[in-house]
Order: sequence, then structure tokens, then C-alpha cells
Amino acid sequence: MTEDGTPTEGDMDIYDLRVTVDRIEGRSVCGMDVGDHFDLTDSAHLKLPEGKHFCVYALASVLPFLAAKQRDVPPGDWLAQDSLFACPDPEERLIMRVERTCRRRMNSADLT
Repeated sequence: MTEDGTPTEGDMDIYDLRVTVDRIEGRSVCGMDVGDHFDLTDSAHLKLPEGKHFCVYALASVLPFLAAKQRDVPPGDWLAQDSLFACPDPEERLIMRVERTCRRRMNSADLT
């Protein structure tokens, strides 16, 4: 936005993401269920459904990849093809799926 409140043309495209518990191959020790999710919107806004939680250790394991998944990557890049990430708890074996939900145009000056 400009100082007078008018929208500015964006200079970058970025994707909103949804991270969903795809499956739990062990025992759920963190209290999450298949289908639990969070959304990452507007570059850095983490949103959980009302009354839900997301395990901080599962979040920590997927967090380093989210910035890359928000952007276009070169053809053939493994991040363009892989969308499954695992929680580090070997007893739980919780698998998360990262999906792009929409593409938005943003102004990078508003983000830094």
C-alpha cells in the first residue's frame, strides 16, 4: 500500500500453503489426527483452525521448506515434485503434505 492507502502493484508472486497431516504410521503421541492442518498465508501468517493445535516438533521439521514451497522453483527441482515431509519422532512417523492453495501478487517492500 502507498502512504495514502491505495494498493500498489506487486512485484512478486507467492503461494499460500496448507500443511496437512496426511497419515500417522505409528502412534500419535502429540494428539494430532489425520486431516489436522495449518495454513500459511500472505507470506508469513500462520493460521490454525479454531480450537486446534499443531505439534511444534512437526512444525519445526517442515518449517525450513515452506519459504521455498511458497515460490516458483526451476523445472526438475526436487521441491517441485516432493510434497511429503516427516515429523522427527520415530515412534509417531507422522507424515505431512504441503499443498499450494492459491497464488497471490505481493509487494516485496511491504514484507521487509
